[in-house]
Amino acid sequence: MDFSTITLELLKGFWENLRLFGLTLIFSLPIGLIISFCSMSKFLPLKWLAKTFVWIIRGTPLMLQLFVVFYVPGILFDTPMKTRFMAALVAFVINYSAYFSEIYRGGIESISVGQQEAGMVLGMTRPQIFFKVILMQVVKKIIPPMSNEIITLVKDTSLARVIAVAEIIMVADRFTARGLIWPLFYTGVFFLVFNGLLTIVFGRIEKKLDYYRS
Repeated sequence: MDFSTITLELLKGFWENLRLFGLTLIFSLPIGLIISFCSMSKFLPLKWLAKTFVWIIRGTPLMLQLFVVFYVPGILFDTPMKTRFMAALVAFVINYSAYFSEIYRGGIESISVGQQEAGMVLGMTRPQIFFKVILMQVVKKIIPPMSNEIITLVKDTSLARVIAVAEIIMVADRFTARGLIWPLFYTGVFFLVFNGLLTIVFGRIEKKLDYYRS
């Protein structure tokens, strides 16, 4: 097979990586925020439930979570996941929601309590204080760790191959089985280019947010 044909096949595989990456972000970013609020809740059962969830997810490998999501529903409830991609997506959303929740929590708790008290003295409600005073400061603080986690997510999408999702490295493995090793190394170019673009984007966002200082 020629270079262009192999590149096209790898692009089709990388589309699965990008689809998994994009959908994971869409769902895990808001879910992670909800979990962070739960972990900071004054209602202790909810707080410890959220913290236990985060502890379990952060303490176990993503690969194991993929196997659990893919196999366990079918074994226990006789309702297997409709597609392998769906199983991968659910596992990734669960995993990254836990990690994002800790980033959110750290950002929110890093803001001085004095700013909340000052807002309340001025007659602002808690939602007003959060959205008008705290939010952009939190965003500025969480951009660096969030960008690192998002770039890690791009690379982690390759783990979906363990449940036979046809992502780029799985496609490259098929060529390796035919005696062609270079397509496997060529996959690195796709990840490097995409992560390079993300690095530029996050760098510009950080510069834009230099105005917000706590």
